[in-house]
Amino acid sequence: MKKLNSAQLRAAYLEYFKSRGHAVINTASLIPENDPTVLFTTAGMHPLVPYLLGQKHPASTRLTDVQICARTGDIDEVGDASHCTFFEMLGNWSLGDYFKKESISWSFGFLTEALGIDVKRIAVSVFAGDENCKRDDESAKIWKSLGIPSSAIFFLPKENNWWGLAGQGPCGPDTEIFIDTGKKKCGPDCSPACNCGKYLEIWNNVFMQYFKDANGKLTPLEKPNVDTGMGLERTVCILNGFKSVYETDLFADAVHKIEELCNRRADADALTQRSVRIVADHIRTAVFMLGDVKGVTPSNVYQGYVLRRLLRRAIRFGRFIDLPNGALQTVAAIYIEKYKDVYPFIAENAEKIISELVKEEEKFAKTLVQGVKEFEKLVKYIPDKKINGKSAFRLYDTYGFPLEMTVEMAEEVGFSVDTVGFAAALEEHQNKSRVGAEQAFKGGLADSSETTANLHSATHMLHEALRRVLGGEIKQRGSNITAERSRFDFEFGRPLTPEEIQTVENLVNGEIKKALPVICAETSVDEAKSSGAIGVFDNKYDERVKVYTVGFSKEICGGPHAANTGDLGTFSIQKEQSSSAGVRRIYSVLK
Repeated sequence: MKKLNSAQLRAAYLEYFKSRGHAVINTASLIPENDPTVLFTTAGMHPLVPYLLGQKHPASTRLTDVQICARTGDIDEVGDASHCTFFEMLGNWSLGDYFKKESISWSFGFLTEALGIDVKRIAVSVFAGDENCKRDDESAKIWKSLGIPSSAIFFLPKENNWWGLAGQGPCGPDTEIFIDTGKKKCGPDCSPACNCGKYLEIWNNVFMQYFKDANGKLTPLEKPNVDTGMGLERTVCILNGFKSVYETDLFADAVHKIEELCNRRADADALTQRSVRIVADHIRTAVFMLGDVKGVTPSNVYQGYVLRRLLRRAIRFGRFIDLPNGALQTVAAIYIEKYKDVYPFIAENAEKIISELVKEEEKFAKTLVQGVKEFEKLVKYIPDKKINGKSAFRLYDTYGFPLEMTVEMAEEVGFSVDTVGFAAALEEHQNKSRVGAEQAFKGGLADSSETTANLHSATHMLHEALRRVLGGEIKQRGSNITAERSRFDFEFGRPLTPEEIQTVENLVNGEIKKALPVICAETSVDEAKSSGAIGVFDNKYDERVKVYTVGFSKEICGGPHAANTGDLGTFSIQKEQSSSAGVRRIYSVLK
């Protein structure tokens, strides 16, 4: 097995696929253009969605690149051996060109020939099939022909080996490639689906060979596509026999600088190790968010909020290891030097990166110490070990603690946080700061166009559909509606299954097809309660309220809405993801 550093692996990958007819394309921005359902580019395929959907790419039908990505859904896992919030994805694509045989053979060839990985260390998973689609025996047969034994080929269900948009669109099985770490099996059913650590995923080949319509029916595509992704950090880690990605050249200099600044070894103890890794990871991510061609700055909304959360989390964990003030920009400078030649925009925006880090660290440092003291004093006098929403909001409003930080700190001492109460306190605060603009934003809409009114009505039915599919305890945590899409947050402890998403879609579209009039009635809060209307029944409401009946939904709301459900078109869920601990987020559109 060849011991390559990050630069060597990037070069080897691009050259390998270039020699097989692929055009090398540049990385796209970390801020997505073609997928409004996510805040950041989370996979190599995101910038290529229009071409995977049928548009002609100007470069070729065969593409390869190294795409910068950011994911914060697994932020609680950061600090272990392999999870990162920022990462580089090595990818190659076929846009209606080659398919499974070439894709699998080239992946195998790159791993065994270009990288020298022993075939005995390779394990793969393929789609096991279900009532809608047959088992992917074709991929399994190709793997066997290349020398992968049956014992290293695992047939796994859709949740493991299937890719597709939440709504209608291209989809298909995938085959994932793993490295056997040599650990003992956790049991007789041990497979890559386990989290025992025996198998480490490094590559995923997605075969988009079907089109799923609004009813979930699969139709073979005339020209199927291939989308692959290999994690740079994990692969460099494996090639060099490291125990974690933090030992690779991508992190090593930053980790050493952190050790020097806090005068302790990263592996001194478990808390130190986790803290050093979190600081190293979050600052690297911040460098790319700030330095990107569409770079963001810390704020309290959207991408800026994610950035602020990462920086404040880094500062807090830095305190655990006595990292001195000013350390963030010192560590950032290491990354700027590391990446300046690979990604020139990092060097071009170096001054901005450093200045924004300085400002954010100074801003947060002023309140952090006092805020931590306030938190410690708070938990000392709470007998039921649950921080109420108003107290959590005070930490946010007065001391700049993001809700996630309060939740994280509470969990560390065995407490919970009333996140619903926090949301209510935040909403009350926002309402007070909106004096003079209530009418323009009535109902939570940024405008009152027909498009947003229709989306608003669809969101009401989405809420009710979720309650019917997942249980009546589902509670809304927030929403944001623009002319392009609706964003809906709700309390729920796990990702929705593809089947649940489809059922929710079908329920909403069923109400749309009935072409029911949208009914608005003015009533008292008590009457609204007794009629079964959904609402947060506290002192936020006036004596009289409006209750909108939209299809099977009945909810207290200020409007505006569509006149008839039949005006809405087709409802489609574009993305379902985590928003924060215990809260899921759905992005949806009307077509």
